[in-house]
Amino acid sequence: MSDLSGSNPTGRFTGLTELYAQYRPNYPSGAADFVVRHCQLRAGSLVVDVGCGTGISSRLFAERGLKVVGIEPNAEMRTRAESELVPGANPQPEYRNGTAEATGLDAGVADAVLAAQAFHWFDADAALQEFHRILKPHGWVVLMWNERDASNSFTAAYGAIIRALPDAAAVEVPRGDAGAALLASALFEDAERFAFKNEQLLDENGVLGRAFSASYAPKDPLEVEKFTKHLRKVFQEHQQNGYVSLRYETSVYLARK
Repeated sequence: MSDLSGSNPTGRFTGLTELYAQYRPNYPSGAADFVVRHCQLRAGSLVVDVGCGTGISSRLFAERGLKVVGIEPNAEMRTRAESELVPGANPQPEYRNGTAEATGLDAGVADAVLAAQAFHWFDADAALQEFHRILKPHGWVVLMWNERDASNSFTAAYGAIIRALPDAAAVEVPRGDAGAALLASALFEDAERFAFKNEQLLDENGVLGRAFSASYAPKDPLEVEKFTKHLRKVFQEHQQNGYVSLRYETSVYLARK
């Protein structure tokens, strides 16, 4: 997997916060429940969500009664995360400025360290060293990605448009290979990958919002117009009753300190 830590991972999402919060997919409930069981997390367990963005994954685990600290260096993203509350009596996530390589947390405090749709932006070796430092003995690293499932016709056509963008090849994570650094790390044991099905049902505006939430989506007006035209065309070719299904395989990588 390419090291994207030098590609301005903090700044490149500035200006995309609302699109990201509204149109990025959540993660399957079954995947989150599996992580909780597999890692033997319980009420009061601390999950550190590194590169938490707008808090999508932070809220997912807080909804399961876990204490969550989200680490996010982009102030705009962090502020958006703080604005959205977890319903009910579950603890609200706490959000802090920091990076995967320097979280600012004390050693040995976390029951699990999570990176959802984020680890490919980190310096893998430095991040895994930091995860190891802040984990309790026998604590877990959890890496998650929603990866497009091209066995679905709309998803395959949508993916072809995305991959044609100039920066996409350098940024997109190879399906099934994203957590290779964790699987190979000597710092952790019992490393495994698990897969779950996921999907978004999107109308035309949803397809556009999802596409433009990507950090490598075009900004030049002429390129924006061309990109939008391609997306509208593929939507019209695949929509049923005004909606399409954007399907994913959600990869979950787990390893224990």
